[in-house]
Amino acid sequence: MMKHLFFALMLGVATQSCAQSPAPDQQQPPARPAQPQQTPAQQPQAQEAPTEYASKKEGWLVDLDEAYEISTKTGKPILANFTGSDWCGWCKRLDADVFTKPDFQEWAKKNVVLLELDFPRRFQIPAKNRQQNAAMQQALKITGYPTIWVLTLTKDEAKGTFQVNPMGKTGYNPSSAEFIAIVDKYIHP
Repeated sequence: MMKHLFFALMLGVATQSCAQSPAPDQQQPPARPAQPQQTPAQQPQAQEAPTEYASKKEGWLVDLDEAYEISTKTGKPILANFTGSDWCGWCKRLDADVFTKPDFQEWAKKNVVLLELDFPRRFQIPAKNRQQNAAMQQALKITGYPTIWVLTLTKDEAKGTFQVNPMGKTGYNPSSAEFIAIVDKYIHP
């Protein structure tokens, strides 16, 4: 509420100061020459999302359908990492402190299917992945990063939709041992 009020007040001040004409005794700065208009071909284009997309972390999937198929075949739950890989400091620390450690990687191979649901700011991911990640974010009510959910999925083949069956969640943990201990409680209650 205060943020909106502050913004409205600032907008009012800016509009008021722009609308006033200078006093007759104030000198006007010389007018700037008009900038040439750019044609659409000359305008810089937004970076297009890649058609091929994969996690930068070894062993992590980025496609929900693929994670579902592997999870169904192996009987392993999905460990879904909601991250802002290029801007979230705690996400980067979790990667360095847990996900890159050999004991986590060995544990993960035996126990879970790894799924990265990324929300980057400095690069684009394909629309399919953006939509999938946003749908999962909404379904699990993700409000901060990193958030890690252990879950299983049930697929409605007729509709092509998933039912998410959450088992438990966690966030940043300072060591792979602590992280594994928390997640193991969800997998092996």
